[in-house]
Amino acid sequence: MKLASLFSGGKDSMYAIYLAQKQGHEVTCLLSIFANSDESHLLHHPNLQWTKLQSTSMNIPQLTLDSTSDNVDEELVVLEDLLRIAKEKFEIEGLVHGGIKSKFQKEKFEILCEKLNLIPVSPLWESEPKKYMNDLLESDFHFMMTTVSSDGLDDQWLGKLISKSDVKTLETLSEKFGFNLNFEGGEAETFVIDCPLFFNSIKINKFTKNWDGYRGRFEIVDAELNYNA
Repeated sequence: MKLASLFSGGKDSMYAIYLAQKQGHEVTCLLSIFANSDESHLLHHPNLQWTKLQSTSMNIPQLTLDSTSDNVDEELVVLEDLLRIAKEKFEIEGLVHGGIKSKFQKEKFEILCEKLNLIPVSPLWESEPKKYMNDLLESDFHFMMTTVSSDGLDDQWLGKLISKSDVKTLETLSEKFGFNLNFEGGEAETFVIDCPLFFNSIKINKFTKNWDGYRGRFEIVDAELNYNA
């Protein structure tokens, strides 16, 4: 089945594409909505402009639109516009997304797919957090944390590439502070710099870190595909 992917560049949307392909689907395009608000309930915000490098590395074309509102209904209108473009241009039959536990997101996407006669595909749904995080690493996904906004997560995590030992540390912290180990509640966001879907890894040349004592952000300032690796 030809699928579009709701794509943020983070571990969940990337791994959902990986699993969908393993299931025999063809992901023909990436759909990225550039949100201007940190308060979105559906969309990621930081570093989205660098998803173009991921798109190039996967050789999957990307369709983008801007959203100036954090209103869910208005964001869904933008997503509907993107899906209509994808249907016309790439003849997609379904939408794959990286939702894990959020029934709110899943229901919104399912209603939209039904409206457009598309099949929703949710390969990560109900994944057990610890197993999922370790599956990512065992599948050779290299991802860093780009935001943190939870008790127990400080600025040392910003820009950190996650290892198996980090997963153990995060599991301990999640049990102590009550955040979701796979961050689906927005406790942190991630960016994938290499995985089996890539022809070339991403090299980050320049970045900034912002930390206010509780929330933090790792902003990529300059990056490129690593053609020499």
